[in-house]
Order: sequence, then C-alpha cells, then structure tokens
Amino acid sequence: MQEEHNIAKNDSGLKRLPRAIACSMRGYVFAWRYESGFRQYAVISALLFPFSFWLQQSLSHWFALVGSLVFLLFTEIINSAVEAIADATIPEYNTLIGRAKDLGSAGVFTALMFMLVIWGVSAYQYF
Repeated sequence: MQEEHNIAKNDSGLKRLPRAIACSMRGYVFAWRYESGFRQYAVISALLFPFSFWLQQSLSHWFALVGSLVFLLFTEIINSAVEAIADATIPEYNTLIGRAKDLGSAGVFTALMFMLVIWGVSAYQYF
C-alpha cells in the first residue's frame, strides 16, 4: 500500500487522478469500516438528506442544509485521520497527543452544532 502512495505522489496531471480517486475511495471504506462516529453521522446524513428537499426555501438554502451534513462528515474524517496518526506515532498517553485528539473532537462538535442550528432553524421556520 505504501508503494501505491509513493507512485501516486510522483505522478502529475491526469495520470495522478485515478490513483488519487482510488486512495480517496479507500479512505471512505476505512472510515466506514473502522470509525463508528463516521458511520453514525453518515446514517444521520442519509436520513436527513431527503428532508433537505422538503425544508429548502431556495437553492442556497438547500446547499446550506446539505453543506452542513457534508461538513460534519468532513470533520469526522479529518478527526479520524488525526487520531490514527496520533495512535500510530505514540501509542502510550502523551499530553500533546491528547490535546490534538481533543481539538479534533472539538472540531467535530462544532460541525455538529452548526448542522443542528441550520437544520433546527430551517425546521422551525417551516412549521
């Protein structure tokens, strides 16, 4: 696997694109398989997505609703990456590693609150 990443790093232009997409898809598979938080937020996003068409009042409003779901998934993936690197680097407890993990968690929490506010205000305005 390491060799694939090195090859992709040396490619440029359109030759790089298929390998970059393959790495990204592998990342989604890893997130789904190993990260329960990602699975939870992905299921919540899949359940809420159809309601975005019902709640939206304009195209930009729809993008805000869906964008908040995508942002939540994005922050969970980044947080999972930080945690994986931290655990691989220093398996025993370290104050700075703990701080990095807490900051990643705070990012996910911020995205979750952002999503809840957007969806909550949209639902409130609808009813």
